Formats: sequence, structure tokens, C-alpha cells
Amino acid sequence: MQDQVSPSRRASGRASQANFSAKEARGPIIDQDGREIPQGGQFQSSFNGAFAGPGGVRFDFQGANPFGNLTREQRIARLEAVAKLLDVAFVVPGTNIRYGIDGIIGLIPVVGDLIATALSLWLVREARALGAPWHVITRMLGNVAVEGVIGMVPVAGDAFDVLFRANMRNAKILRRWLDTQPR
Repeated sequence: MQDQVSPSRRASGRASQANFSAKEARGPIIDQDGREIPQGGQFQSSFNGAFAGPGGVRFDFQGANPFGNLTREQRIARLEAVAKLLDVAFVVPGTNIRYGIDGIIGLIPVVGDLIATALSLWLVREARALGAPWHVITRMLGNVAVEGVIGMVPVAGDAFDVLFRANMRNAKILRRWLDTQPR
């Protein structure tokens, strides 16, 4: 075969770099529904991370598409980063009290709590797409339900949102389950 590459040289012939494409990613690539995408599939060859929009404007998502086809590790890292953003991204000045966007959005009566709960449910959906079993999903949904219901209570619910941190708990539950799984 003419296209075989020696083990000491990469297929692309380039040095390793921080930005990599789907062809250079390590491990299987998983779509948003948790299904593995075969390397060099029809989708990858036709899309190539870019498309031409109206008026000939080219949109290129090759480098920074957070919703594209990611490896399992990249999806886990994204899930944990979103959990931190929602629960512990900021610090109240002069204290050690941490809060996130979830606590800020929750200040809007009713609608804010619904939006925060929807964001938390997205994290649970991502965990399910990663293959988490029913007992892990059930615990995660319980955390979201507790935070969503108690968060609806004016003032006290907002304080509970800041202190309970359901998204961080859910990320920890998922990480603990993932650590028991073979790679």
C-alpha cells in the first residue's frame, strides 16, 4: 500500500499543535446524541467544518466550535466548565462565598429559575449522551429538581441556589461514575 505512514511520523507530516481537527483527534468522536462518528465518514468529508452563508460569507467552525463533534474527554471538560460557570464562577468581594450565573439568573422571579433549571437539565442530557446509567441520571435529576423547586421561593430560594450548587454536584457524580469505567 502506498499510503502507509511510518510509526515515527504523523499522517499529516506536521508537528503537534494545540488546535487539531477531527482527523487528528485522539479517541472516538461522539456526536451530540452520544453516537460514535466513524473517521472519514460522509459528514466529515462533505462539511469540513465550514460552509458558505448568504451573500458568499464563509463561516468556518474548524477551530472553535463548542457544539461540533468532540471526543469524550472534550465533552466531559465542556460539561465541567459549564457546571463551574453556572455555580462557582464568581466570588462575593471580601468573602469566600462563590456564586455563578445560575445564582444571578435566579434573581429574576420565576422565569430566571426556569432558565437556570433548563441549563442544569442540559448538563443532565449531556451526561446521558455520554452513556451514564439510569441511577446516575436519576441522582442528577434529583439535584436539579431540588434546586429548581426550592429556588422558586423568593429570597431564601436564591440563597439556596448559591449554596446548594446542583451543577457542581452533578459534575462530581458524573466524574465519579466515569472514573469507574474502563477507558
